[in-house]
Amino acid sequence: YFLNFKQAERNRVYTKLLSLRPPSLVHSDSRSPAEMLRKSGLTQRWQQRRLSNFEYLMQLNTIAGRTYNDLNQYPVFPWVLTDYTSTTIDLDDPTIYRDLSKPIGALEESRRRIFEERYRSFEDPSGVVDKFHYGTHYSTAGTVLYYLLRMEPFTSLHVQLQSGRFDHADRQFMSIPEIWRSCLTSTSDVRELIPEFFYNPEFLQNLNGFDLGRLQTGEPIDSVALPPWAASPEDFIRKHR
Repeated sequence: YFLNFKQAERNRVYTKLLSLRPPSLVHSDSRSPAEMLRKSGLTQRWQQRRLSNFEYLMQLNTIAGRTYNDLNQYPVFPWVLTDYTSTTIDLDDPTIYRDLSKPIGALEESRRRIFEERYRSFEDPSGVVDKFHYGTHYSTAGTVLYYLLRMEPFTSLHVQLQSGRFDHADRQFMSIPEIWRSCLTSTSDVRELIPEFFYNPEFLQNLNGFDLGRLQTGEPIDSVALPPWAASPEDFIRKHR
């Protein structure tokens, strides 16, 4: 069974289950993720540069309950750069970095206003659905399979999700500059990234030669189009990391 509770009820049920100490209980740490982070000393070690940004974010994902073993709770990483169109990139230039104090949906001002208006004006007549800014999520199983389409076992999982076939070519992950543009302008796209964008060049290449279909222009889908400043998938990962 899958049971879904509101937060207050969830916490009471969770506390009660822990008090019963069922024999199959594997993890019984009742501390909140925020408390676990405070007592771990991770932030202090990161501030002292004893942890890299990548290591720190992976630890945060783990404390938050995210894992490579669950596509619905897959580790999530933020978009960091904002320039995916220039022929060269200067990583010492502060203007090329995203404002990490804002969620992805608030980076572009006109889109932020649309989301705020949606929140203010939304009223569910049944009273069941709460007000919301975004109708989609920054990380889902579908997002993970979208990014990892070219790598098994994710290819097979993608095909399974799409009822036995690849999704329409025009909806597939085919360009990093294009998906960044979408994340800035589309009101239905607030996707963040996955860790592979910072260490695994293979997911950007169609090394298995999958027939991913053709765009409406007739152009076949193959490896992912990179920013002009990246000479290769390996070069993209090196600069992006």
